[in-house]
Amino acid sequence: MSQVAQMPSHELKAQELQRAFDAFNQVSLALTQSYQGLQGRVESLTAELAVANGELRQQYEEKEALSERLSLLLNALPAGVVVLDSAARVSEANPAAAEMFGPMVVGAAWPALAQVRLVATEAPAEWQLDSRRLAIVESALDSAGGRILLIHDVTAAHGLKAEVERNQRLVAMGEMAASLAHQLRTPLATALLYSANLGQADISNEARARFAGKTTTQLKRLERLIQEVLLFARGESIGRDTTLARQLLADAAQTVEPLFVDKNVAFRVVCEASETTVTGSRKALVGALVNLLENALQACSAGGEVTLGASLVGEQLRIAVRDTGPGIALEIQARVFEPFFTTRGQGTGLGLAIALGVVRAHGGTVNVVSHPGEGSEFVIMLPGRPAAGQHC
Repeated sequence: MSQVAQMPSHELKAQELQRAFDAFNQVSLALTQSYQGLQGRVESLTAELAVANGELRQQYEEKEALSERLSLLLNALPAGVVVLDSAARVSEANPAAAEMFGPMVVGAAWPALAQVRLVATEAPAEWQLDSRRLAIVESALDSAGGRILLIHDVTAAHGLKAEVERNQRLVAMGEMAASLAHQLRTPLATALLYSANLGQADISNEARARFAGKTTTQLKRLERLIQEVLLFARGESIGRDTTLARQLLADAAQTVEPLFVDKNVAFRVVCEASETTVTGSRKALVGALVNLLENALQACSAGGEVTLGASLVGEQLRIAVRDTGPGIALEIQARVFEPFFTTRGQGTGLGLAIALGVVRAHGGTVNVVSHPGEGSEFVIMLPGRPAAGQHC
């Protein structure tokens, strides 16, 4: 028989109990170690969470301070700020915007509000609100379709610009006063001389009629000079007409064509921007073109040619007047737009100056390209609204 079988039953139970206690002790030790590890991990996570909470609290406080500063800035900002949601309704408006559009602006549908309150002006992105002139800049706010509008009141700026332009015209008038006196004196003296001859009793009717005609010519020259001086001094309101490029060219051509026929100078119109529109004073722009065309006609002799052309360059309307005259000397090209500067004995020297003033008032430029012996080209660049080009 084996020893186990020979052992009493109480000894076997004692051994089994000992083994059970040993296993329990091992499990308890493992659990204790696991608990200690878990406790250490909890302490570590608690510390990390405390740091994270501190950082979050700091970030929140910083963002709250930033939000407060932005709110103060928006409230103090002289420009209006309007926030639109994805449905184009006003969700927020700072005090400046509320003062412009009224305290009930928040919650209003912006398209309907703009249609009722804002009137378009000749300048892009500028609107008239009652007696105010507003410039509105729009930006996307978020991916949900919101937008933010920044609204500047530019009424004072426009007033200052008009005042500066007026002062500049007054300065120009002061500078050319002496030249004006000389310009008036010459035709006036000639008219007085011819009119004095009319008082002679022994002249023939034919001579009297000739002297009367020459007197009238000089008086008309005086009248034209005075009208051009007044136009230059007063400036020209640009207006808000919307005119097609082909209409501008056609009006100018109709005015000058008899002059070209009378002088036997060929005249062509080439329009490659027929449907392009220009906003401003149609009368003033046509007058500027007529001045350039008359200047080109005076530069040409019989058998010469003048071309009036228009084309689209980006979003700019390019209008060019080209002649086959002798050209302009390089040393005087910089002076051709000066008031009273002329190389012709019978010229007033105001035609090109008036044309320059009109074009500048419409936000455009005028430049001259000329080489002696190769003719001249005066180029006007004006803001235009592009459309499909068609030949006139």
